[in-house]
Amino acid sequence: MKKQIILILLIAFLLAGCGGSAATEPTQVPTLAPTETPVPEPTLTPTPEIPLALLVLPADMDQETSDIYQTLVYDLAQSAGMRFQVRNTLTMEDLEPSLRVVIALPPDPGLMELAPAAPQAQFLSVNIPDMVAGGNLSVLANTERPDIAAFLSGYIGAMITVDYHTGLMIPKDDPVGQVMLAAFRKGQEYYCGLCSPWAGPFNDYPLFVEVPADAPLNEYNAYADYLVNHTVETMYVSPQFATPELLTYLSSSGTLIISDLSPGRKYGNWVATIQPDVIHAIQNTWPQLVAGTGGVNITSPLILADVNPEHLDAGKQAVAQDVLSQLQAGQILTGVNP
Repeated sequence: MKKQIILILLIAFLLAGCGGSAATEPTQVPTLAPTETPVPEPTLTPTPEIPLALLVLPADMDQETSDIYQTLVYDLAQSAGMRFQVRNTLTMEDLEPSLRVVIALPPDPGLMELAPAAPQAQFLSVNIPDMVAGGNLSVLANTERPDIAAFLSGYIGAMITVDYHTGLMIPKDDPVGQVMLAAFRKGQEYYCGLCSPWAGPFNDYPLFVEVPADAPLNEYNAYADYLVNHTVETMYVSPQFATPELLTYLSSSGTLIISDLSPGRKYGNWVATIQPDVIHAIQNTWPQLVAGTGGVNITSPLILADVNPEHLDAGKQAVAQDVLSQLQAGQILTGVNP
């Protein structure tokens, strides 16, 4: 019996030793809620508008001349990363904020009023009469030497006109008008001396008519009639009088015309224009316009332009060009103090 009790106790002891400890609850790792990394709102940067260059040309300009100016300014605008547009007129509505350069040819679109309204842009007046440089308006004048243009006009007029029947329309009570008259006479004399007609009428050519500054535009034809009625065949027209109406009237009368302002379109009676080399002048001025530098008067050498070979053939044109080169080099003197 004792052996059985001992055996039972022994088995109980062994069972107690083999029993594991109570199962341990696993330690739960707390689940962390995901943290959202804030994404910054994108900053919208406005795309800058491409700067604009405008070329203002008359609607009736002949296609050949128009193409020359458009190609020139288009190429310049492209080189500066600008847009390019052409206008026939210019108004306040055209002065958009992206406007940077305006180049305008006659007739005047009102540059003296428009330029101050667009201070972000530079304006260039090309051969428009009565412009005053200042602020953001630069002026390429038709000529700073009216004596040279008039001298050469007198020379060409005598060279192409039978019996030297030449004349001038000049401003009255204006010192520049007197310079034009004196220089024209000197140019004619340089070609033919006394230039006395060999057949009647025996007028003292060159004849001239003086037009008052306040003369209405519709009276210009009447002033021109004085010269036409006195058999003037070739006429120098001071640029301020070279309106389309007058040029059309003189064309219908068959009177040949020389001036230092381009007519803008072709007239059958136009001989030549004695004007600054506008193309090179614009090219040379362009960097200043793009840089925002303006308000200056621009000079350029004179050239023969708008030449009509029916009235001034290649040989005579070469002679006239040689005289012009000598005038600008000071080898021929106009004899007039400009």
